[in-house]
Amino acid sequence: MRVGGAGSGGRRVVAKFDSAQTTPDNRRHWANADGLAPNAAVNPFVRSTLRNRARYEVANNSYAKGIVLTLANDTIGTGPRLQMLTDDKDANERIEAAFERWAKAVDLPGKLRTMRMARAESGEAFGLLVNNPAVDAPVSLDLRLIEPDQVTSPWFGVPKPNEFDGVVLDDAGNPVSYRILRRHPGENLFWRTPSADPAAYDELPATSVVHYFRPDRPGQVRGVPDITPALPLFAQLRRFTLAVIAAAETAANFAAVIYTDSPPNGEADPLEPMDEVQLEQRLATVLPGGWKLGQVQAEHPSTTYGEFKRELLNEIARCLNMPFNVAAGNSSAYNYASGRLDHQTYYKSIRVEQVHLQTAVLDRILRAWLNEAVLVEDLLPQSMRELGADIAHAPHTWFWDGVEHVDPAKEATAQATRLANHTTTLATEFARQGRDWEEELRQRAREQALMNELGLAPAPVPGATAPAAAPSDDSTDTSEEDVTNADDRYSSRRAKQAA
Repeated sequence: MRVGGAGSGGRRVVAKFDSAQTTPDNRRHWANADGLAPNAAVNPFVRSTLRNRARYEVANNSYAKGIVLTLANDTIGTGPRLQMLTDDKDANERIEAAFERWAKAVDLPGKLRTMRMARAESGEAFGLLVNNPAVDAPVSLDLRLIEPDQVTSPWFGVPKPNEFDGVVLDDAGNPVSYRILRRHPGENLFWRTPSADPAAYDELPATSVVHYFRPDRPGQVRGVPDITPALPLFAQLRRFTLAVIAAAETAANFAAVIYTDSPPNGEADPLEPMDEVQLEQRLATVLPGGWKLGQVQAEHPSTTYGEFKRELLNEIARCLNMPFNVAAGNSSAYNYASGRLDHQTYYKSIRVEQVHLQTAVLDRILRAWLNEAVLVEDLLPQSMRELGADIAHAPHTWFWDGVEHVDPAKEATAQATRLANHTTTLATEFARQGRDWEEELRQRAREQALMNELGLAPAPVPGATAPAAAPSDDSTDTSEEDVTNADDRYSSRRAKQAA
């Protein structure tokens, strides 16, 4: 741009960014910066190298293994629970019970944890929706997990248009099919029959494949391991640990040298260079004349070892939004405030991951399960069977395990305060614990009715104000009519939530 008007002799000002300048100091640092497209940057060779290195590190590094396991356990927990939100209360309960039975039969929580671990160390996870007659449930649908190594374009022939490493896309960028090898490319070959073709593959429609990964760039089709930025740091952590151990071993070993202060050809007795002298423990020995004994002192970096590990683990865990004490399994340096503050960011990240799992995995599985369930006689009520294709879009939600608070007493006090000043709801508070507030209140009503029937009074809460005396009439007892009315209100609320 030019400063000043026409003919004013203004000078040209060129705006610059320091980070865009290439200097002798930063030339080597930015040498690998490129302008590759998202799928070109994560081409099959790059992803294969990252997968192999990440798997190796997780298999051999205790911190890497623990971080990946903790991430999967905290994200999935004991598994999600389905809650249907249709107008039909009976249909909701029957679907929830049937789906829970099927989820236990196929070990859905365990497979979800495996998928989360695979995304962390392999970049992505694939699940095939297949028929499995061995499933101990009325619906024989199963989720068969495969590694991303099996999803690839054949090495022979010409790839299809809009195909990227086994994923075939339509003109809008949506996956339409996947090419999946029948055998893992890393399997041993010695036991195969001559007719077994390692390049044999099946092309499955996208409706039968669940692809779970995190696209970091627009248009990215395949994923890279979540721990990719931390791989060099894991290697440095192991190298430093081994170096400290080697230094400690050197310091512990008795290593000495014999030296003399005499000048060459002086008064010291002659000795052969690099000669060895046998020394016995707890014995005094006489050295040759003019010679002295000096012990080798190993430089042991023990004073900085703990600090270095803490800083490195903190940097490693940052790319996973995980606080240091969770990554290290050590909260000795934390107090209540710092522990809660660090966990807030971590729990927000977990909730984001859970919503992603609901969209990319759980809703896909539920739609496939409902489409199979309507074909099983007497499994679902007639009202659900009449929906046809619309049953796949039945309103529902998922509940996850609640998060345990670092100080339950303080959290209970804060919860009571929020409920008292109407800044929260029972639905919100129960949802934080992964529970359905309506089911919990209905259960509590049944318990209260039984306690009244047996003449049991609730135990007093320390520090709480004693409740007012109950009226002498029977108006406080929970009757069958009250429970029936509660059921009607329950169905009405479910209908409003579905709307």
